Amino acid sequence: MESNQAKNSLLSSHDNIQRTQYPYVTGTSVVALKYKDGILMASDMGGSYGSTLRYKSVERLKPIGKHSLLGASGELSDFQEILRYLDELILYDNMWDDGNSLGPKEVHNYLTRVMYNRRNKFDPLWNTLVLGGVKKGQKYLGMVSMIGVNFEDDHVATGFGNHLARPILRDEWREDLTFEEGVKLLEKCMRVLLYRDRSAVNKLQIAKITEEGVTISQPYSLKTFWGFSAFQNPTVGAEGSW
Repeated sequence: MESNQAKNSLLSSHDNIQRTQYPYVTGTSVVALKYKDGILMASDMGGSYGSTLRYKSVERLKPIGKHSLLGASGELSDFQEILRYLDELILYDNMWDDGNSLGPKEVHNYLTRVMYNRRNKFDPLWNTLVLGGVKKGQKYLGMVSMIGVNFEDDHVATGFGNHLARPILRDEWREDLTFEEGVKLLEKCMRVLLYRDRSAVNKLQIAKITEEGVTISQPYSLKTFWGFSAFQNPTVGAEGSW
């Protein structure tokens, strides 16, 4: 009798522990920048099941409240959980009905606490998040990693974009970019990522947020050219490669 109870309690204790040990369905890079009137953010719509590009219509850019826009890389189910947290936060804020609403800085600070808290429980939300917004004429753009590391900048990128898109942004970004120039710059970054990132798919969305609100584009594809000589035999000169 006692041995059965001990066995059942042991089983139940294991059943109650559920952690994301490894991400299953993931999204790749998000790239964002400040422009003259607000924030622009871009991501593709691919969802990779391991190394298989399984889903090709995954939206990873979402409006949050009245003043914020969120983009996410990483595990898509964890992103859905974060959106549920944020829905509760915005609903609670609206219930006060005091004429005020959470701005992008407050939402970003909240996300840093959520991510760091889950990291300390050894149960992280397997995402890197980009949060941008505009409130009372002030533009805000920041990011937070899965362990709570966070910062603000004039342009940010996650995943491979942090290595391949940030150098382009450092060279070409300026504070007075128009909407058209900002979109062109983001498309240039997304094209480089499409060439170099195996998880990228040629179907993307670009979102903007200004004082007027959030606009997310319909999905579209970029014009590409795959005839570069380096693409024909990419292992030439790589001694010892397959």
